[in-house]
Amino acid sequence: MKKTSTRLADGRELIYYDLRDDTVRDAVDRRPLERTVTTSEIRRDVLLGDAVAVASHRQGRTYHPPADECPLCPSQGERLSEIPDSSYDVVVFENRFPSLAGDSGRCEVVCFTSDHRASFADLSEEQARLVLDAWTDRTSELSHLPSVEQVFCFENRGAEIGVTLGHPHGQIYAYPFTTPRTALMLRSLAAHKEATGGENLFDAVVERERAGERVVLEGEHWVAFVPYAAHWPYEVHLYPKRRVPDLLGLDEAARTEFPQVYLELLRRFDRIFGEGEPPTPYIAAWHQAPFGQLEEFDGVGRDDFALHLELFTIRRTSGKLKFLAGSESGMSVFINDVPPERAAERLREVAS
Repeated sequence: MKKTSTRLADGRELIYYDLRDDTVRDAVDRRPLERTVTTSEIRRDVLLGDAVAVASHRQGRTYHPPADECPLCPSQGERLSEIPDSSYDVVVFENRFPSLAGDSGRCEVVCFTSDHRASFADLSEEQARLVLDAWTDRTSELSHLPSVEQVFCFENRGAEIGVTLGHPHGQIYAYPFTTPRTALMLRSLAAHKEATGGENLFDAVVERERAGERVVLEGEHWVAFVPYAAHWPYEVHLYPKRRVPDLLGLDEAARTEFPQVYLELLRRFDRIFGEGEPPTPYIAAWHQAPFGQLEEFDGVGRDDFALHLELFTIRRTSGKLKFLAGSESGMSVFINDVPPERAAERLREVAS
């Protein structure tokens, strides 16, 4: 992998990740851009104990442009985009309309391929490995920023999810705090450790699932399963078999196998609902240990956390979506219409 860092016309950082070591990246952003002005602010909810990012500048972000005006495609001639070069393998750049900025963190865009018509599932194993390496590198770099406590790499796919740009891409949020969902996991981890005299809850969950009926696929270094209490109609959790706290902890063997397992999972998601259905909308979310101090979680350290990816769709059956209505949105109590065991069975049935 070759990494080349440069700047866009408004001062934002852009990084090329290339498969070839001899690739030269010297294209200049020729757009007449002014410096980006953001209004991101973190507000605490004193009743719930969580945080809300208020970012009114995002109202003006690019919204469903036609394919020939996509800002994530390479620049061609006088058609100028966020990527100055005429081609790329993987590109990461600071979001022009970030939810988090400055002391409130940082937001980045990750373009998986220059092919506008592709999806992550269309990547080769070599390309998918390059994306993994880019996620890992950005996790490392962002973790050293003084305002950052947790790094979240994720992909939203599909208009039903709320995606406004059709080009295959994901995002990275670098939060200035430990996110509420991670905090819940850490509290459960701490309580289980105390109750069992030191047993790791993540290890116990993975061991239980590997012995049960909800495993979707398993390799030498990774295992994917539908969790016992899945929130979403089709939800898969992907764990490395050797527990590590973050992407930086993966060894070469796990990195090599990851593209095989993950690409197969994504392709199965696209086959869940049968032939002729539009691509399955999904969210793919990496859960990594926070880089801040964890004293509030009663003896739990970063090494107790287990890196894993959660992949789920909001489509519950052909032509129907799972909406977060009264119980889910009002009280955070999910109601799942698809039994996890049946979801796992279906994902095994559509193996390639």
